[in-house]
Amino acid sequence: MKKKKKIKKLKKPTYPQKLNREDYFKCPVWFANEPQFVNDLNRASDKYILASRKNIQPDIDKRNKLNKTKGDLGSVYHSSTLIGDPAFKDLTNYIGATSHNLLMEMGFDMTNHQLFTTEMWVQEFAKNGGGHHTLHTHWNGHMSGFYFLKASDKTSMPMFEDPRAGNLMNLLPEKDKTKITYASTQVHYKAQPGRMIFFPSYLPHQYVVDLGYEPFRFIHWNCQAIPKGVLNVVQEK
Repeated sequence: MKKKKKIKKLKKPTYPQKLNREDYFKCPVWFANEPQFVNDLNRASDKYILASRKNIQPDIDKRNKLNKTKGDLGSVYHSSTLIGDPAFKDLTNYIGATSHNLLMEMGFDMTNHQLFTTEMWVQEFAKNGGGHHTLHTHWNGHMSGFYFLKASDKTSMPMFEDPRAGNLMNLLPEKDKTKITYASTQVHYKAQPGRMIFFPSYLPHQYVVDLGYEPFRFIHWNCQAIPKGVLNVVQEK
């Protein structure tokens, strides 16, 4: 009789007991509490909000007449530019210096670029509620941010969304939505007077619907880094 060949048992695959992790393509958001600007900038921004109210009041009246409603439900009062107004100079300088440092912290070489605060405006949501902003980015900036003048736990707040389009293609359910994890796709930031938030301009963000319980007012800005060579050409012309 032929001897049966012994079948060799396959060795169990071995796996590393511990994997080393490296995180790539991080997207930072910074915040600080800077209440020293609140009182002065609330007063300085009153005239801008008042002017915006006057500008859009005819549209509000027309809508109310058509829908047989009252009040400013859903309105957002958006100012003209604040750049150049001396009342906002200290804030503008703070934003510019901080944004420059944050871009360098992110790893960008700013040697041959000069950073400008190219846009700045103040907004206030409707007294009757309904004010909000849909999801968007600021394609024409490198660093953006908010500074809250009137806000509380009862007002609207900013919400940031995962900027990685590929990550949204095959989403799995989150295990615990009360925690910020690698599975998270949205992050809310509570608004309070004096809180300042900086973030890369490519980060998608929106404002959740305000219910009109308390006033909600904030300043928004964009900073753009422009090559110094371009500036020289413009100045020569």
